[in-house]
Amino acid sequence: MRRFLVSKENVRDSDFTHGVGGQGAGEGEDGTSMLIREARASDAAHLVRFINMAADDLPLHFWKGTVGPEGDPWALGRERAARDTGNFSFRNAWLAEVDGEVAGCLLGYPTEDAPGPIDPDTPAIFVPLLELEALAPGSWYLNVLATYEAFRGKGCGSALLAHAEDVAARAGRRSISLIAEDTHLDALRLYTAKGYHEVARRPVVKDDWRVDAREWILFAKSVG
Repeated sequence: MRRFLVSKENVRDSDFTHGVGGQGAGEGEDGTSMLIREARASDAAHLVRFINMAADDLPLHFWKGTVGPEGDPWALGRERAARDTGNFSFRNAWLAEVDGEVAGCLLGYPTEDAPGPIDPDTPAIFVPLLELEALAPGSWYLNVLATYEAFRGKGCGSALLAHAEDVAARAGRRSISLIAEDTHLDALRLYTAKGYHEVARRPVVKDDWRVDAREWILFAKSVG
């Protein structure tokens, strides 16, 4: 799940996943205690894991190329998640906690009403994503939705999706958009069950990124 880019710097910050704040508590599907809260800078280590998980190691692949063989790609990701600005900032994220433990993540923000052209220097691997995002201008873009394996089946994904719709509506957006890989079958079933409809597809450009997915799929849903 990802964000429209028009420059190299934006590519680094976004496109491999400034919502309104809020939090809520309730019960998971199995009766466990669940809390959805705003992320903090101190949550950066969790955020980079969720960001990378949601896109099948594409962020890590890009961070490795940025820092080189001697650098620490995870440290780069944590630094970006902990800062106040940028699409991957903790300020755009919410965490689901189950019985006091971090279980899942939602990260998203409003998109531009009129996206600019794709920067000609944008790496080819990101171009299909940008083309899809341009088809949902002015939406609230759900970049990351991920749950740790130990907490799957407890309703975190459904709860975070519902929270995203509330955030989008309060931000004045009439729709939510997201992009998923064709191999994420559980996620695709969840989005369909929650009323998201397929808008378009683009082939995955892999270069040297090792992934089974063949297509990116853009979904959207009206809210508010």
